[in-house]
Amino acid sequence: MTKSTRPRVAFFDFTCCEGCQLTVVDSLQTHPQLLDVVDIVEFREAISGKAKAYDIAFIEGSCSRVSDEGRLQDIRERAGIVVALGACAHLGGVNAIRNKQNLEEVRQYVYSAYADWFDVYEVRPISEVINVDAVVPGCPIDRDEFLTVVKELLQGRCPEPPDYPVCIECKLDENVCVFHRGEVCLGPITRAGCQAICPTYGSGCVGCRGLIPFPKIESLKQVLAEHGLGRRAIEAKISLYMTNQVQQLVREEKANGA
Repeated sequence: MTKSTRPRVAFFDFTCCEGCQLTVVDSLQTHPQLLDVVDIVEFREAISGKAKAYDIAFIEGSCSRVSDEGRLQDIRERAGIVVALGACAHLGGVNAIRNKQNLEEVRQYVYSAYADWFDVYEVRPISEVINVDAVVPGCPIDRDEFLTVVKELLQGRCPEPPDYPVCIECKLDENVCVFHRGEVCLGPITRAGCQAICPTYGSGCVGCRGLIPFPKIESLKQVLAEHGLGRRAIEAKISLYMTNQVQQLVREEKANGA
């Protein structure tokens, strides 16, 4: 396969820590053969080149400024396939915590006298601005899952993350439930696919892969309360990554008269 016939792949970043792109760089070090089947034409973390069009565009980071929308739309127009890379692009990520506070107060607190210089607004996942074809969940992404997604895209398939909870993976790994070890965990409502890495190493799931379909959030809140968490602590734990998703569920319930 010549360079000219390889799919053109590009990486972009918005509001994020760029940890997911660093995971991509790490995956290329351990799986250099990937470079034999794709042509990376734009990737600020690794190369200085630019490109006018891409077959696959991976986007890390949430949309948090008015100006982000135009840039996202430009990438969408140039790309055949767009993939949300990581929790910030997929869910809004940790950045979305500020959506629960007064935006003007947050801007004044962060930027002080320079607050008017920044066009920040409510944080949102990129799927609320442009059409997204696939996602690689997590914070950061899982290296092996990223490679699997790339392989499926190159085969013309649309990858889908698991629709079952992290608890299933814990059971398959024969882990002792962290609740039995005095910890708390969001595994019952969080989408699997990470091989239950946090519970496997003794820490409760923090929900970075987002909600499963039809999550039993109120039931989990009751369990968390039974394990000693107060209302504010429960809300803070669930809001770490899931602010946008939970707010959307609330809006849907109100719209349906629930």
